[in-house]
Amino acid sequence: MKKYLFFVAILFLWSCKKDTEKTRPTTQDLTESVYTSVTIQPDSLYQAYASVAGILDQNLVEEGDLVTKGQALSQIINNTPVLNTQNAKLALDLAKENYNGSAAILSGILDEIEAANLKYKNDSVNFFRQQNLWNQNIGSKADFDNKQLNYQLSKNSWTLLKNKYNQTKNQLNTNVKQAKNTYQTSLINTKDFTVKSTINGKVYALYKASGELINTMEPIASIGSASTFIIEMLVDEVDIVKIIKNQDVLITLDAYNGKVLEGKVSKIYPKKDERNQTFKVEAVFVNPPDVLYPGLSGEANIVISKKQNVLTIPKSYITGNNQVQTDAGLVTITTGLGDLESIEVLDGITKDTYIYKPE
Repeated sequence: MKKYLFFVAILFLWSCKKDTEKTRPTTQDLTESVYTSVTIQPDSLYQAYASVAGILDQNLVEEGDLVTKGQALSQIINNTPVLNTQNAKLALDLAKENYNGSAAILSGILDEIEAANLKYKNDSVNFFRQQNLWNQNIGSKADFDNKQLNYQLSKNSWTLLKNKYNQTKNQLNTNVKQAKNTYQTSLINTKDFTVKSTINGKVYALYKASGELINTMEPIASIGSASTFIIEMLVDEVDIVKIIKNQDVLITLDAYNGKVLEGKVSKIYPKKDERNQTFKVEAVFVNPPDVLYPGLSGEANIVISKKQNVLTIPKSYITGNNQVQTDAGLVTITTGLGDLESIEVLDGITKDTYIYKPE
């Protein structure tokens, strides 16, 4: 009876195993890669902002236009800076006129200096003549003191006027420099009302229309390279340590019906996006397609490593303890390189070993 039950059990196990999916390891080329989503963006893409507030007078370009560095994109209206510039120019012209002497400020002082000099010379002659007479005991003491006083006063007056001239000239020169600085500043403020491109590229978007209110917090336009495009990829934090520059990237874009495009990793951003726990990685096309637009999406595989003629099994046949079910029971295997479906077997089974898929 016991022998009969044992035979039935073996028959039952054998029939169950017979119904279970089984396979043997196969030899193939294996490529390990990191899967990621893809978004295409122009190189050097940036948003142009106004540095001042106002009303948009007009956009000087259209979406799709090619622009050069320094080219005007939009013009903003605000009369205050224009009036300030005009007032600053008037102040500068007045300061120059005063300094050059045509307004009779310095020329008037020069006339006073000349008159004071003549009086000083005259009083000097009278004083020294009276002094000679006084030394000869000729004349009165009052006449001598009066001539001496006039001489000293005219000398002091002449000296004071010369100092006044120099001080006034320096002050007027300072006024000219200050007025020039004010005028230059007002010109800069006026230029701020023209938004210009900082690169040679293409206008991809205009966000404001004529008559709309402009502030410094909202972009006016989006500008980027017209010919060079970047492949932006979001890599999971688990895989980012495997990524290095110049790794091959295989890209498929929805717009190109699954056509495989080649690229190279060009930049790895070190800061993690806390919202989705990913890192941004950029790649460039090896041979880009003829037509690309910002925002085109797709997917990519970043090639980590490749091996040829390796023994592989499907990943679905492995249990959680890195074991596979064989005719001899559960066997622990050593694995190596893997992709989405297959994994390399380094030790534990051979190419002739049947393995069974776990239920």
